[in-house]
Amino acid sequence: MDMLRSACSLGTVKKLISNSFSCKDTALQKEVFGLSFTNPVGLGAGFDKNALYLNELEALGFGFVEIGTVTPLPQPGNDKPRLFRLPADKALINRMGFNNNGVKAVAARLAARKKGNSTLVVGGNIGKNKMTANEDAWKDYSICFSALFDYVDYFVVNVSSPNTPGLRALQDKDSLKQIFSVLQNSNQAKTNPKPILLKIAPDLTQEQLDDIISLSFEVNLDGLVATNTTISREGLATPEQTIVTIGAGGLSGKPVRERSTEVVQYLSKGTGGKIPIIASGGIFTGADATEKINAGASLVQVWTGFIYEGPSIVKNICKHLLQA
Repeated sequence: MDMLRSACSLGTVKKLISNSFSCKDTALQKEVFGLSFTNPVGLGAGFDKNALYLNELEALGFGFVEIGTVTPLPQPGNDKPRLFRLPADKALINRMGFNNNGVKAVAARLAARKKGNSTLVVGGNIGKNKMTANEDAWKDYSICFSALFDYVDYFVVNVSSPNTPGLRALQDKDSLKQIFSVLQNSNQAKTNPKPILLKIAPDLTQEQLDDIISLSFEVNLDGLVATNTTISREGLATPEQTIVTIGAGGLSGKPVRERSTEVVQYLSKGTGGKIPIIASGGIFTGADATEKINAGASLVQVWTGFIYEGPSIVKNICKHLLQA
C-alpha cells in the first residue's frame, strides 16, 4: 500500500492505475441512504483503519471505503501474531483488537485530505476502547461521532467484533437503544444529519436478529451492515491442529459467505426492504456480489476477497454486475 501511495503521488501514474483498475459506468451508480455511490462495491472497515490510503483505494475503483474501527484513544490492539491466512479455505482469522491511532489523529488526517474531484464515499466505523466498561460504551461512540462528523459521509456503529472483550454483549437490545438514542440526539441537532448504520455479527440467533429488526425502526437506523466475522470454525478444510494453534479470532472469507447471505435475506425480509443493507462476508467474485444483492443488499463490501483476489476485484465485480 505504501508503494501504491508513492506511485499515486504522481498524477499521470495515478491516472494510469485508475484507468487500469476502475470500471466507470453510470449504470453502476447507486443512491443509498441519501448518498451517491459511483458503484456499489466498497472496502470494509479494518483495512484502512487510520484513513491513510483513501486516494489510493479510490484509484483501485472502490465506490466507498469504510475507515476504522476508530476508538476515542489510540490503542495498540492485541499481541502479535494476530492475523492469519487459511489459504485452503480462502479465509482469514484476525484478532486485531481495534488497533488504531485514535479519533483525534484520524480526524486530523481526514481534515487535511485533499479531496480534489474525488467522488469516494467515506464511512466512519466507530467503536469503544478496550478499557471502557460496557455501561460507559455510549460515551466512546459519542466522542468518535462528534470528532469525525465533519469528515465522513456516514457512520457505522461496530458492536460485533469478537476481538474486544465483552463488545458483542452490546448487541443486546437495551445496550443498543442507549447508544443509538445518544447518537441520534446528537445527529438530529446537526444542520445536515449523517446516516448512522449498525454492523452486526453472523452468529446472532433468530431471536436476536428479530430484536435488531425491531430496534432498527425504533431508533430510526439508516442502514445495517451484515455481517462481521464469525467465531465459528465449522466445515473448514484447514487442519484442526492448525486452527487450534492459531487460537481465538474472527473468521472471514469464503466460509462466512453462506451465513452472511442468510442474515442479509432475513433482515431484508424482516424490514420489508425499508432499511438499506450493506452486505459483507465472503464476497470474492461478481457472482458472490450478485448473490448478496439478490438477497436484498443495496451495497456490498469486500475485505478478505481483496487480499486473495488482488487489486482487480472491484473491476471484476462491477463488470459482472453490468452483465447481470
